[in-house]
Amino acid sequence: MNFETYMANRFRKSNSYKSTVSSPIIKISVSSIVIGIVMMIISISSSVGLQNTIQTKVSSFFGHISISNFENNSSLSSLKPIKIDLKKEVLIKNPKISNIQYVAYKSGLIINKKSFEGVIFKGISSNFDWSVFSNYIIDGNVVNTTNEITNDVIISEYLSKKLSLEVNQKFKTTFFKSNSIVAPNERIFKVVGIYKSGFNEFDEVYFIGDIRHIQKMNKWQRHEIGSIEVIIENFDEIDNITQELYDETSSALNVLSIKERFPEIFNWIALFDINVLLIIIIMILVGGINMITALLVTVLEKASLIGVLKTLGSSNNSIRSIFLINGTYLISLGMVIGNLISILIIFLQNKIGFINLDPETYYVSELPFDFNFSSILFLNIGVLVLCFLMLILPSLVITKISPSESVKIN
Repeated sequence: MNFETYMANRFRKSNSYKSTVSSPIIKISVSSIVIGIVMMIISISSSVGLQNTIQTKVSSFFGHISISNFENNSSLSSLKPIKIDLKKEVLIKNPKISNIQYVAYKSGLIINKKSFEGVIFKGISSNFDWSVFSNYIIDGNVVNTTNEITNDVIISEYLSKKLSLEVNQKFKTTFFKSNSIVAPNERIFKVVGIYKSGFNEFDEVYFIGDIRHIQKMNKWQRHEIGSIEVIIENFDEIDNITQELYDETSSALNVLSIKERFPEIFNWIALFDINVLLIIIIMILVGGINMITALLVTVLEKASLIGVLKTLGSSNNSIRSIFLINGTYLISLGMVIGNLISILIIFLQNKIGFINLDPETYYVSELPFDFNFSSILFLNIGVLVLCFLMLILPSLVITKISPSESVKIN
């Protein structure tokens, strides 16, 4: 242990130091570091958690990327089909794609004795990825489309309440044709599951069933579908993969990512990053300014000791190091406490969900946290370095203290 570290430890451990005027100021400064770290970690974890949760929910409905005819873009129904073999080989060969699923959409009307609702029927095939969407099933089961054509469907909790439908109940849906003179198609479906995603604009409209119903109503062949939904491995690469697929497809097909399909949602969640950055900047400034105040008050209190140390031959840099080591210790102490509190909050929230949100605004009922160790580690290192750098300039006041004046005053 060198001289500077030894003196810094003596400062902290001495009883006289703990009872000085600077003691409450130091406690406030450490508390500001604790609060700042908690705010920053919670902000980062909640922002990433919300972004990932919303991205996952939207992609569970529509995949990450959709490939369809341009004519289908402005319609709620799949009007013109695409053939599976046009894209199947290209998609399978791409290692960045984890799954492809064949779907079609058709708008209709559900009418019962009490109410009626305009709906969109999403037809799915046997390759539909239920791994995420099944988490939103609150009653019943998913639809099995692997065998013969089935009338089983899953509807949202909103539609089930609005239309007084429960699991195992049947209902009739009318699908209108583009030619109003021709009689509409009617289908009798059976509810086998009820889901709740939290996206009201989706839950109020969509129900899911066998794509072969749409193929029959539209008089399509088995290899003709409304669109291809692509699931990718890494969401961060969605823009690059979308461009790659767009370049590989014919001019008659359009390739859209969910970011392009729902720009209002993804532009909104992109604002989270700006908010988090502002919180980090503000918290670092507040914590740093408080630590500067604590340093200056401590230096003024120890003016006589600084004079004695200079008289005994200590250099300005050596004395500055004593106070900087002490300041770094206090910053580190606040960071450790702040990290422990943050981890505890994240753990409890992920276990019991005591922080609730309005699902109509945030699309989730509980605040989700995503704890990323590397991000938290870089944050801690950055805060420590920045706060330390903020202490260097104020510590220059030590060089202005005259040994003769400080010792004489005492």
